[in-house]
Parts: sequence; C-alpha cells; structure tokens
Amino acid sequence: MPIKQLNHFSIRTTDLDATRRFYIDVMGLTEGPRPPFPFPGAWLYTGDHGSYENATVHVIGIDLNDPEGLKTYLGDRDLSTLQGTGTVDHIAFFATGIEEMRERLARAGLDFRERTVPLLGLHQIFVNDPSDVVIELNYPSSELGSA
Repeated sequence: MPIKQLNHFSIRTTDLDATRRFYIDVMGLTEGPRPPFPFPGAWLYTGDHGSYENATVHVIGIDLNDPEGLKTYLGDRDLSTLQGTGTVDHIAFFATGIEEMRERLARAGLDFRERTVPLLGLHQIFVNDPSDVVIELNYPSSELGSA
C-alpha cells in the first residue's frame, strides 16, 4: 500500500493561543472542526472545512493544570523537548502571494529568510513559528518579477 502524501503535522505547545494566531493570522490557515479529544487544541485547514483531509496543522494544547487527557491519548512528553524542529529540519508548503506573505510577516514582526532554489523555479521564505518550528514556504519564482 503506497503512501500518497503527507496528511498533517502536529505542534504540541503550552501556548495554544500564540500558535493558533501564528498559523491563522500569519500563515493564512483557517480554524475548522476538530474531534472532541480529551485535551485542548485546534485543527487548522488549508481548504474546505468539510474534509478533515484539509486539516493540515493540528495544534495540541498542553493544559498544565489537567494534563491527564493528553498523556492518556498521545503519551507524556518532557516539556523541555518541545522547542524547535529537532531532527525534522522544517515543514514546507507550496504557496502563492509572496508579497502578501512578506507583508504579513513584517506586520507580525517576524524575522524571515529568503532563498531561490537553483533550477526548480522556486523562491523560498523560511520563518519560525512560536515553538521555533521552521516553516518553509515555496513560491513560484515568477512571482518575483511582480514583487
């Protein structure tokens, strides 16, 4: 049974609100339906909320006053390990609207890095989310002519 595509990635955080705001206000995702898990969180969508397949980012909130639901469902994690991407270097998205993203990042006061991939026609923006996870955004290089 071949793997067809990446379905989602999850961020486990003690600051659910900051993480939600980053992925909604900066990245442009939208919050949609989420199953009634025994811990706080949010599912953030890249498309129609009618399909859970579009819930690309799952934010897992840690309730420090009541961590048992999360521990039981997903297991316990040492809070000191919840920063950065660890052995996963970055999470990447294809995107359009590079100038709008540059403006969003500037309004949010976020530092970012840009690169152009040789031969592929891609221009990349790298930014870190509130948990220091590196997010890569890939834009068609053709957008640079209009930027």
